[in-house]
Amino acid sequence: MSIEDNKEMDESLQGTATVIKTGKPSNGKMLFLESYGCAMNFADSEVVASIMTEEGYGTTSDEHEADIILINTCSIRENAEERIRKRLTNFKNRKKRQPGLIVGVLGCMAERLKQAFLEEEQLVDIVAGPDSYRDLPNLVNEVGSGQKAVNVLLSRDETYADISPIRLNGNGVSGYVSITRGCDNMCSFCVVPFTRGRERSRSPETIERECRDLFDSGYREVTLLGQNVDSYRWNMTSKGEIKDETASTTNFSQLMEMVAQISPELRVRFSTSHPKDMTDEVIEVMAKYDNICSYIHLPVQSGNTEMLKRMNRGYSREWYLDRIAAIRRIIPDCAISTDIITGFCDETEEEHNDTLSLIKEVKFDFAFMYKYSERPKTLAERRYEDNVSEEVKSARLTEIIDLQLSQALASHQAQIGKIHKVLVEGFSKRSDDFLSGRNDYNSKTIFPRGKAKKGDYVLVKITECTSATLKGELVEILTSVTN
Repeated sequence: MSIEDNKEMDESLQGTATVIKTGKPSNGKMLFLESYGCAMNFADSEVVASIMTEEGYGTTSDEHEADIILINTCSIRENAEERIRKRLTNFKNRKKRQPGLIVGVLGCMAERLKQAFLEEEQLVDIVAGPDSYRDLPNLVNEVGSGQKAVNVLLSRDETYADISPIRLNGNGVSGYVSITRGCDNMCSFCVVPFTRGRERSRSPETIERECRDLFDSGYREVTLLGQNVDSYRWNMTSKGEIKDETASTTNFSQLMEMVAQISPELRVRFSTSHPKDMTDEVIEVMAKYDNICSYIHLPVQSGNTEMLKRMNRGYSREWYLDRIAAIRRIIPDCAISTDIITGFCDETEEEHNDTLSLIKEVKFDFAFMYKYSERPKTLAERRYEDNVSEEVKSARLTEIIDLQLSQALASHQAQIGKIHKVLVEGFSKRSDDFLSGRNDYNSKTIFPRGKAKKGDYVLVKITECTSATLKGELVEILTSVTN
């Protein structure tokens, strides 16, 4: 796979997600939501839709029907911000043809670029940070009175735990559930702590209730979301000390077990883990329950210890490999994916080669691979020089992509002839004669539909593959939805 192919993988994360139409609005106004970036942003948009629907707004998947357009943004890489600016410019031009249209920007870019959006470029009417979504109805009213409306205050306790998200543009099978907000890790390349604030955890009761409600509504898979799910702690400090001796405490492994016990037919995933915080206890709980998927996303970023120090990741190459060894020992067939940054500040050829050697040693099933993009306000911007040329970054990224995809293909080829349990998510993108879903190892699997339906658990015998997809034939329908 070339750099351009990897770019497509990147843009799949940056793609848009518009909401389904919820019916006639009680206040006569329609809302169009569009999300970019990580799964957390998509989950946040579901919270926004719930807040706005309670205020009488309808939601629409057609931007031309909308009276209000809200863009939930991502600042993790420069190309994401460039795409969003172009989109906002298009909406600004539309406002000339549609008087009264309100355009707002939400999320990480709102937090980082509030002044530019409102004053310098005048692209939007509303700027709302990740912790100010409850204030959106008030911000809309401020615009109606002729003001530019902004609220980007970060909170130490906002989790939106009491809000039931409206599920947007989903398949009705898989849902996201946020368990933490913010991040206390100060990775030197990352802007998230500055745009999403300090880490805080939701109460386990509200998380379990949301997951149970999803299951009762027909969903068969939940993904527990957080910038670092392994550091989930309820009634505990970051050092593990109990805050309130009279109340119960819950860590991530205990939370995951609570969710897994809702029903054996509710499949459980989680994202994202951090190598410095992943414990054997988490892996052991995964091994204990068949409905917790045998898949861990464990970002490494670099295979060189000195580079990891510059990145302020909090672990060494040896620590990371120890966590991989623990996963292989406790769950021998567990699929592992990762994130890799190439061309970070001062990266030498030797450090790059250490990343290549780690890829060879671990044999990741999937990877998201990027060139380093300096982000404003990060520790790296203040401490280091972005001094690896674009040419070298691209060449090294090509090496990483080529190696990783050859290993991913080999991993999938080893599955040919085996039978996998798959949760059907819907039709294949290319043909309604085929269904698509994922197995326990997060591999996309395509097979002729037969009598299977969306939401069914099925057994599929793998007959062929690519580096990204398994293809097979339907063997058996294990559990079938009633519709």
